[in-house]
Amino acid sequence: MSPFQLVYGKACHLPTELEHKAYWALKKLKLDMESAGEKKMLQLNELDEFQLQAYENNKLYKEKVKRWHDRRLVHKTFMHGQQVLLFNSHLRLFPGKLKSRWSGPFIVKTVFPHGAVEIFDKHLDQEFKVNVQRLKHYYGDMVNCEVVIAVLVTT
Repeated sequence: MSPFQLVYGKACHLPTELEHKAYWALKKLKLDMESAGEKKMLQLNELDEFQLQAYENNKLYKEKVKRWHDRRLVHKTFMHGQQVLLFNSHLRLFPGKLKSRWSGPFIVKTVFPHGAVEIFDKHLDQEFKVNVQRLKHYYGDMVNCEVVIAVLVTT
């Protein structure tokens, strides 16, 4: 009895013993070691091909999703002096239901070619750069608000 078996009550199988038993089983069953090795190599190559195909499928899927996403982006053009609203994307735990997430209006100061815009806040006398996707046009001051009186006649 081995010390391992005395302590744990189970037989201990070392890797060399397992390898010896595997060779013994192959001899007993009269299996060819070379054909078994070739079969194992074919299985490993098949597994590698499957993995490469999965990577290729994943790459194609990501390209397709990127094209889909880019088609649905709204391209906005801003000019110097235009008024815009800025989307406030800060995480808030308890935002008001009726509170708008758009703040402003701000004035466009500089438009950069890579998708950034420098805006100016006239209340705080502060200017900063933002992404174009966070802005939308503001039409509040451009509309001429005329009071129209409508008379409803009941007969």
